[in-house]
Amino acid sequence: MNKISDFSKSFRDSHLVRGLVDEIKRITTQNWVMMEICGGQTHAIMQYGLDQLLPEQIELVHGPGCPVCVTPLDQIDRGHAIASLPEVIFCSFGDMLRVPGSEVDLFTLRARGAQIRVVYSPLDAVKIAQENPDKQIVFFAIGFETTVPANAASVLQAKALGLKNYSILVSQVTVPPAMHAILSSPQNRVQAFLAAGHVCAIMGYWEYHPIADQYKIPIVVTGFEPLDLLQGILLSIRQLEKNEHFVENAYTRAVTESGNQVAQKTIQQVFEPCDRNWRGIGRIPQSGLGLRKEYAFYDAEKRFQVGHIQTREHEVCIAGEILQGLKKPFDCPAFGKQCNPTKPLGAPMVSSEGACNAYFRFSKSTIS
Repeated sequence: MNKISDFSKSFRDSHLVRGLVDEIKRITTQNWVMMEICGGQTHAIMQYGLDQLLPEQIELVHGPGCPVCVTPLDQIDRGHAIASLPEVIFCSFGDMLRVPGSEVDLFTLRARGAQIRVVYSPLDAVKIAQENPDKQIVFFAIGFETTVPANAASVLQAKALGLKNYSILVSQVTVPPAMHAILSSPQNRVQAFLAAGHVCAIMGYWEYHPIADQYKIPIVVTGFEPLDLLQGILLSIRQLEKNEHFVENAYTRAVTESGNQVAQKTIQQVFEPCDRNWRGIGRIPQSGLGLRKEYAFYDAEKRFQVGHIQTREHEVCIAGEILQGLKKPFDCPAFGKQCNPTKPLGAPMVSSEGACNAYFRFSKSTIS
């Protein structure tokens, strides 16, 4: 335990942090806007005040890398509709329980008698299916590429066990199409990307080379500790100042260019690309993963016929603009007022990786 603690502390060393900040200040001569994709990175930036250490010329904007945040409201409502059925035990990671649907959240449904369980892995949900053959077990499969291998494994295990009472409500999304959507927008401000290290640990970063080439933009893979993020920012600024654009790996202790080949093969066996709606952003072509026809039996959306449910986002919430880096949480008129972690209007305020939640928790600015 002490070795792990010491290892983590080494990436938060104040002297090393100051050295990187000084070097960033030394080489920065122009105004630059860069986006960290992952919500975990956003929280680290806010928690450690990294944005306050950077020179004024560098603006960090926050991307759509929070899996809870980008899950669209209609998909949440579909999950709630399934969870409300008496024959269903609905399984989810804990961070989805307080995310509001159009009417209530999963906590409220559980208080009303719905059978909702928090699990730490979709394989836990498979075990629940084995233990409850008289119930339909549904796992809410949200997330980016990091969660897909385990979700795929749960389907493969359910099939191997011959379970007829297990299915998943799929809301899987992938990073590269979202980057394309942001960069191709006429409103785009992003000039460099800090790519999410845990996604790249699974998928590698080979998919990012065409993006860097097409949009003439630096992409630096980085981790989540202060030194990781500052190193990623430094490498991005070096490229920007030299008018260069390529993919660089600043997270070599966890990421290779090719990624985890076994995990990728498991994903490809069970899932295939599909169009997917993103909260506040809309439909991004080929940005999601859906079950292949061989595994359609395990598709909860089809099994319970909830695909027709469509819901409008809250008119005050500007989650979509925040997730695209067009606005900051403080730009939302509801921030800290109608919308707060106790009573959120949208997922970015309640999610542990949401930008609004990070600003609420860590910003020193006064919330009136």
